[in-house]
Amino acid sequence: MTPPTSRRGGDGRLTAALDPHDQGPQDACGVFGVWAPGEEVSKLCYFGLYALQHRGQESAGIAVSNGRQILVYKDMGLVSQVFDDSTLDSLKGHLAIGHSRYSTTGASTWHNAQPTFRPTEDGSIALGHNGNLINTAELRDMVAALPGLPGELDLHGRALEQSTSDTDLVTALLAQHPDTSLEQRALEVLPLLRGAFSFVWMNESTLYAARDAQGIRPLVLGRLDRGWVVASEDAALATIGASRVREIEPGEMLVIDENGLRSHHFAEPAPKGCVFEYVYLARPDATISGRSVHQARVEMGRQLAREFPVEADLVMPVPESGTPAAAGYAEESGIPFGQGFVKNAYVGRTFIQPSQTLRQLGIRLKLNALEHMVRGKRLVVVDDSIVRGNTQRAQIRMLREAGAAEVHVRISSPPVKWPCFYGIDFATRAELIANGLDVDEIASSVGADSLGYISLDGMTEATGQSQDNLCMACFTGAYPIELPDESLLGKHLLEATLSSPRAARELPVLNNP
Repeated sequence: MTPPTSRRGGDGRLTAALDPHDQGPQDACGVFGVWAPGEEVSKLCYFGLYALQHRGQESAGIAVSNGRQILVYKDMGLVSQVFDDSTLDSLKGHLAIGHSRYSTTGASTWHNAQPTFRPTEDGSIALGHNGNLINTAELRDMVAALPGLPGELDLHGRALEQSTSDTDLVTALLAQHPDTSLEQRALEVLPLLRGAFSFVWMNESTLYAARDAQGIRPLVLGRLDRGWVVASEDAALATIGASRVREIEPGEMLVIDENGLRSHHFAEPAPKGCVFEYVYLARPDATISGRSVHQARVEMGRQLAREFPVEADLVMPVPESGTPAAAGYAEESGIPFGQGFVKNAYVGRTFIQPSQTLRQLGIRLKLNALEHMVRGKRLVVVDDSIVRGNTQRAQIRMLREAGAAEVHVRISSPPVKWPCFYGIDFATRAELIANGLDVDEIASSVGADSLGYISLDGMTEATGQSQDNLCMACFTGAYPIELPDESLLGKHLLEATLSSPRAARELPVLNNP
């Protein structure tokens, strides 16, 4: 077997095969996979990831197979920063997967960038994950009990000790299939996972995709003239000219190879799609469960106008996530719509700033008030959510400094009172402003003349989905998948375990020298 190869982006040096927070909600991740002999799959993957960039901006990576070996190229940064023409031209093959990451388990480091990689008895496997597992500690123990990998692959395995993501644990479990196929091994492993996952993975010849039984994170199937595509959102399909076939069902695994496409159901579907995909996470041109995300957001704005009317001169969005809801509010209320902020499109999302002082500086870099639009006016400012309240406080201060007479804030989701454990990195519960203050107190805290949150019923009606089929745990505290003890949860669970010398000796090191 030819040993698989990986390259680190940036300096492009060959290595062994390897595998901060904004005040608002953090994105999940974007996954993409393509099986298309005769096509430039690395470039298709690049443009697919580019369309999913909004879902994660910390790192990006692509794995490509030419049928004999898998090449992985990944680095920290945006998709456009990690890849260039020469890199993509060097990634030749018929099959590729890609990933854009925002970290929800494991630190934001190169070793945790995806796709992850593992050697197997008969080849290798690369995997990308959107979501977050809640039985990470249990999976860690399962991996610790696995037999070591073949000795000739020690060089590749040793590098993996530095990875601390739930994704790498799943990759390790899938890679151990000495007496069966990867397809059969996946059907054994997937039912063991608890939490949210939309996976794409591959070996040298086959593309795989799977979605958890609750379908918390989106995953769609598309068709090319000469192949198949899977992606987090259908906007990525449109970007590369693929036609949308359908959503991958909750509890379904797809297998795509030279024999075509086949489907397995590894769990009974129990749909609980994330309502925050409609509110904020997904692109507005996405369609989820048959509902246009843009239409859902416009309807949320209309509902806000019905629930919280106010006399005002201008309805303005916080760009870009508040724009559809602001349009709906203006349409329903009859108040003119206008842009009160100008956004610098070349500034990254403010969660990359490490301190409160720098975060507020980042907000100033990202948005500025249009003084001629807001001076002397009573404003309705529409946004998707309030988490800590720091962002809104800074925005309202800017509008006051620009001469706004009144600032009335309208939010197209209910108060966020609970953290998410299924793939969105909210603040801790103690940091959530709505967890300690009522609506009037929040309005006073952020400096608004009034504040209105859409009702839970109004938000869910706008999605066109039944509340029974939606996860709304961040608003209600009702988690659809039972959580383990609090000590077994947390973004840095595996880093914490590694910091203990005793625990480190007991952790999985699949290829001891």
